[in-house]
Amino acid sequence: MECVFGLVGNGFAIIAADTSAVNSILVHKTNEDKIMKLDSHKLMGASGEAGDRVQFTEFVQKNVSLYQFRNGIPLTTAAAANFTRGELATALRKNPYSVNIILAGFDQDTGPSLYFIDYIATLHKVDKAAFGYGSYFALAMMDRHYRSDMSVDEAIKLVDECIAEIRTRLVVAPPNFVIKIVDKDGAREFAWRQSIKDQGVEDANAASA
Repeated sequence: MECVFGLVGNGFAIIAADTSAVNSILVHKTNEDKIMKLDSHKLMGASGEAGDRVQFTEFVQKNVSLYQFRNGIPLTTAAAANFTRGELATALRKNPYSVNIILAGFDQDTGPSLYFIDYIATLHKVDKAAFGYGSYFALAMMDRHYRSDMSVDEAIKLVDECIAEIRTRLVVAPPNFVIKIVDKDGAREFAWRQSIKDQGVEDANAASA
């Protein structure tokens, strides 16, 4: 029951994602970070099969870093999105990745942007996007309340409303979410929204003693 969603506001972009690592009916952990920092001003939120998600997002991250190392300048957000789309399209004819991506970034010339990239290599520049079962509720909330001139506080309030709606309406809702933001000051973690915390090994041993 994964959920990744994002939106663009006035001078920033936000991505939020659940943090559950699940397989079939089992929950392995509830603190899995599914939003990767590609470079200083780019974030990539991904959903899909765990192996494909980790392998592909790391592959994109390393290639973005390699480009900057070789050329001395970073890729723009649009260039990174098109590179990602190209790699998914190439893999589609060979060994496809089961991964859906929301790419957010900030460029000095063009400002914040958000890109929707699905597992069959569809690429769109959007103001808001969502993947997963929670997308039904997140998209409904954003369609109703989203504005392009939202402040950070207003956007975070909307993200919290989306999370609350997902937790209320989705039959098997993920308990925890992570929120990250990218703006002129760079990409960074903003907050966690947790209703369950993973116990450490020591805590578990103490409880069983």
